[in-house]
Amino acid sequence: MPKPERATSARYDQLLDLAYGYVIENGIAELSLRPLATAIGTSPRVLLFLFGSKDGLLRALLARARTEELRLLRACRPPGSTDLATCVRATWTWLAAEHHRALLTLWFEAYARSLVEPDGPWSSFAGETVADWLEVLASAQPRRNTKRAIADRTLALAVLRGAVLDLLATGDVARTTLALDRHLQRLAPNAPAARASSAHRVDHAVSGRDTPIKRPESA
Repeated sequence: MPKPERATSARYDQLLDLAYGYVIENGIAELSLRPLATAIGTSPRVLLFLFGSKDGLLRALLARARTEELRLLRACRPPGSTDLATCVRATWTWLAAEHHRALLTLWFEAYARSLVEPDGPWSSFAGETVADWLEVLASAQPRRNTKRAIADRTLALAVLRGAVLDLLATGDVARTTLALDRHLQRLAPNAPAARASSAHRVDHAVSGRDTPIKRPESA
C-alpha cells in the first residue's frame, strides 16, 4: 500500500488522530468528507489540503490502523515468551475483550475492502496485515524458519482470524475461546489440560459475570 505524503504539521497529526477515532466508531468503507469534517471540527477543504485527496486521507487512516494494530499485538505478547501457544493465547485474550470490538471491526472492514478493491487506497492492506500478524507470531518461535514453524504460525493465524470473525458476528466469547483452546491443545499437547477455564476467565473479564460455562456434550 503506497504511503501517504505526510505534511509536517501538528494540525495534520491532530486531524489524523481525530479522523481515526471517527472511523473506529463509524466505519471507513463509506467514509464521506463532509460528515467527517463536521464531526472533528474542521472542513473538507482543510482535509483535502492536508491529505491531498480523499484517497490520500484513506491511505493515511489505513497506515495508522496498521501501525496501531502492530503496536497492540506486540504489547499483548508476554515479555520474553518463546512459546507460540502462549503468544496465541495472550493475543486472543486481548482480541476477545469487548472494548476492542469497534477497532477489530475497522480492521476487518479494511481487510475485506482490500480484497474487493485491490487497486484503490485499500491496496495490499490485507496482504500486509497477514504479513504483520505472521511476524508477531514468528517472534514467539525459537526456530521460526522451519517448515513446521511456518505451518504452525500460519494455522494459528487462520484460527485467530476465524475466531475473531465469529466473535464479531455472534458475540459468543465462551464458544470461540473453547474452539481456540482446542487448537492450542493440539499445538502444545503437553500443556495443562484445563483449557476450558480460560474461556471462563475471558468471559468474566469482559462481562464482569462469574457464571459457569456450559461445555458441549461429547460426541
